[in-house]
Amino acid sequence: MPICLDARHAKAALSLQMNKTDPNDALGLAQIVRTGWYREVTVKSLDSQVVRSFLSSRARLVEVRVDLINQIRGMLKPFGLVAGKGGRQPFIDRVRELVADGPLKDAVEALLTALQEVSRQIGILSRRLMGLARQDQAARRLMTAPGVGSLVALAYISVIDTPDRFSSSSSVGAYLGLTPRRHQSGEIDRSGRISKCGDPLLRTYLFEAAGILLNRVSRWSALKAWGTRLAKKVGGKKATVAVARKLALTC
Repeated sequence: MPICLDARHAKAALSLQMNKTDPNDALGLAQIVRTGWYREVTVKSLDSQVVRSFLSSRARLVEVRVDLINQIRGMLKPFGLVAGKGGRQPFIDRVRELVADGPLKDAVEALLTALQEVSRQIGILSRRLMGLARQDQAARRLMTAPGVGSLVALAYISVIDTPDRFSSSSSVGAYLGLTPRRHQSGEIDRSGRISKCGDPLLRTYLFEAAGILLNRVSRWSALKAWGTRLAKKVGGKKATVAVARKLALTC
């Protein structure tokens, strides 16, 4: 059965070679496997990779939509035209009214057409993901947590994939990069910002879910109460990160 090695471990072991050649690399990898001095990387299932493809495509289109909206705003600003907040159909209608019969009409219309198509495709992918979440028992169970929607649930499932590979729930927070970095040497013991070493998309979704839980969900829960108390002590942003980690462990 093939074994997938952690690239960082393999690189560290092979860096001791005097002459880096393909035969030497093959011999070094064979020695790593023989001695067992390696960390095996779990290969995600096909279903998880398919869901991840949908999530990545949607996330990229959302970025494109934001770029188009910013481009339109930047194009209007030198002419003293302000489209206002938002980015959906009311925004598009306001922009068309502002540039009607003006010199920017053709340039802006091309961007608006692209914006409408990108928004349409985002809607298609969002509906497809919602359908996948409804059909998945684990996703439906995760969505019972406050602030967790279909995107967060599916992203969590696609990244974690096989929960049995984690020895404890606390390992999930470190795996997703939601635990603080630590520097300890002699009398120095310093905790820094979160490591951000895990999946950035899931980390973003968990942070947004935590913000929704703290600021929008009206129903009180133990997690919301804990996060609210923490926000008064350390500030809203740090508390949101802490709640995101709690969500990752709870899910």
